[in-house]
Amino acid sequence: MSDMKIQPSRRLRGIVPLPGDKSISHRLAMIGAVAEGETNISNFSSSADCHSSLCCLKALGVEIEVRADNFVSVLGRGLQGWLPPQAALDAGNSGSTMRMIAGLLAGQPFSSTLIGDDSLSRRPMGRIIEPLTRMGARFEAWEQDYPPLTIHGGGLTGIRYSLPVPSAQVKSAILLAGLLADGITEVLESTPTRNHTEIALCEFNAELTVTGSLVRVVGKRPLTASNFTVPGDSSAATFWIAAGLLVPDAVIEIPSVGLNPSRRGFIDFLKSMGADIQMLNCRESNGEPVGDLIVRSSELEGGLLDPNRVPDLIDELPILALIGARSRQGIDVRGAQELRVKETDRISAIVQNLRALGAEIREFEDGFTVSGNQELRGGVVDSFNDHRIAMTFSIAGLLAKSPVWVKNAGCVRISFPTFYNVLASLSK
Repeated sequence: MSDMKIQPSRRLRGIVPLPGDKSISHRLAMIGAVAEGETNISNFSSSADCHSSLCCLKALGVEIEVRADNFVSVLGRGLQGWLPPQAALDAGNSGSTMRMIAGLLAGQPFSSTLIGDDSLSRRPMGRIIEPLTRMGARFEAWEQDYPPLTIHGGGLTGIRYSLPVPSAQVKSAILLAGLLADGITEVLESTPTRNHTEIALCEFNAELTVTGSLVRVVGKRPLTASNFTVPGDSSAATFWIAAGLLVPDAVIEIPSVGLNPSRRGFIDFLKSMGADIQMLNCRESNGEPVGDLIVRSSELEGGLLDPNRVPDLIDELPILALIGARSRQGIDVRGAQELRVKETDRISAIVQNLRALGAEIREFEDGFTVSGNQELRGGVVDSFNDHRIAMTFSIAGLLAKSPVWVKNAGCVRISFPTFYNVLASLSK
């Protein structure tokens, strides 16, 4: 798959089967790999990113079985039982893989090198290098703090670390390193970020406590393997939520989606704008809140996104920009400079593509302002090989007056390999 032609739609109906949550799948596989015993994971993410994590773990001597039905079993080797890899560990396009596995590699008694694709090689790793170096690991980076990244691990000591910039990946890297460190490791957050690592560690019986904004883990405590079912990916759900709200005659059901409060900011913000989103059959699975969504066409107000909410919504900002163009007031987003160092410069990509479809949008260094009540024309947009940009502007194609061509659309495999199959089923 290279380019995709998306036809306008005036009606959507159907059920969206989501892939397993990418963020949770990464964490369960990695923690399972340093636990004792066999961890079984149902509904493991089908994304290329999560399979990059599995490939890295296999290269470290971890026995992993992957079945066609997205069931994964991980035979843990204990906290420091990984084997020195025979070659560089390839994280592909996955920043989650590189940052979080670096935390575990920092505590292993050997050296290893992490590499990635061209996009990942342009993403800075200084935010993990600094705290992990303070814990006792040594790093060599190809250029300043960019991959490839060589880690000389072992001999870690716990630290207390205040995150200078909100980041669940950085927090997770430090906590995972803390599992292998002497003493206690503490991470202090000024702004709460997603807490999947904390939930997973508790499910593996780690000695972990959360007190307000402080997370504390005791090192060198064995972890116990367990069985898990991964909720549907809430970030993947956002594109179908947007489609259900914006297409004129739409009713979309999204079953078994993760509703973790640290990931529910997108839904809460849309509901404050007037979105018709029902949450049904709410329950808990392995410590994670789960529920079913029903989304119906809605008139949305738009408005200003509080910068304090941006860290919780960072992955959803591209699709939120599209929603803004169709809302009454538009959307104003600031404090989102983190978008500049994602798989691509997402602020630039959003602006270029919306303008290509005839929309008015102002670009700032840390965000954008999209005018409301805009009609989108057809045209050609570029994914910039970024899965979230590709999916956002595929949804834009449903709303435009004429077809939208999405260049390099195959990058959706990074997080949602069946995205275009689902799109076709809803449009029938």
